[in-house]
Order: sequence, then structure tokens, then C-alpha cells
Amino acid sequence: MEAEQQKKTPRQGGPGFLEEVDFLDVIRLTPLVSIDLIVNDGNRHVLLGQRRNRPARDTWFVPGGRVTKGETLDAAFTRVVRDELGIASMQRSSSRLYGVFEHCYEDNFAGVPGIDTHYVVRAYSITLNGSVPIGRFDQHSGYKWLLPAEVLARGDVHNNAKAYFR
Repeated sequence: MEAEQQKKTPRQGGPGFLEEVDFLDVIRLTPLVSIDLIVNDGNRHVLLGQRRNRPARDTWFVPGGRVTKGETLDAAFTRVVRDELGIASMQRSSSRLYGVFEHCYEDNFAGVPGIDTHYVVRAYSITLNGSVPIGRFDQHSGYKWLLPAEVLARGDVHNNAKAYFR
């Protein structure tokens, strides 16, 4: 019964999003493509959010999200900025490609044992001034502005997030 219910529940809803059971198969079989945001305040501080969701739940991480099938990178960037930061409209052209990274996790969004998660990540750098309100507390339980050296020194920052500042 639980598996049947899981099959009927959309992962996040909307076009390009899969039902949970199908998304778990994708995670088991292939890497995901995602976008991470290296958000800085113009004074060398970077933004981290404490993740509510797996993988990397309860660790500090840069905001980000996956690219869905049929979604252009431009559309995914705008959606990730909206969903992760609460900023209604930002274009990818206003960012700088920070690099391409690979993230591997021993768990998955559903916590199903034996299925790891592999991401190929396009990271983009953006600068926000202090007057822009940010935050989506359905995604993160809190936010912090830290210097890169502080990010690297903290034990509660995920190693995949630290990779951006090494």
C-alpha cells in the first residue's frame, strides 16, 4: 500500500517532475543534473542554508536544485533562484558560471537504503545586495552569511559545499 501511495505522489509537482517511485529509479540508474548558487554579498560573504531535505539533510549547503527533463538551463536557473531564495525573477545572464562539479551522496531523497545519489552540478555565482530579502524556509531551516574560510572551518558544512571554496 505504501509503495502504491508513493507511486501516485508527484516528487514536487508540475511539468518535468516525476512520481517518487520513478524519480527513485532515475537516481538509482543515472546522475542528476543540477544548479547550485554561490551567492555572495559583495563583501566576500557567501550564503549557506541549513538543508531540510535529503541528501545532506541538516547540513549547511549552498542553495540549489535539479534541472528537470525538458527544462532549459535558463528556466531552471530562474526557478532554482525563486524556489531556493524566494527571488521572483533573476536571469542566468546576470550570473557567472563558477564551474562544473560532481557531488556524490550515500543516501537519497527518500532514505531508501542502498541507493546513492550522484549529481553533475553547474554552479553559478551571483551577487545580492543586503537589501534583497532572501529565504525559503520550506527548503532551509535557516540561512547564514559566512566568509569562505569560515565555511571551510565548520564541521556542519557539507563537504560538497566546501568544495566550492577550496
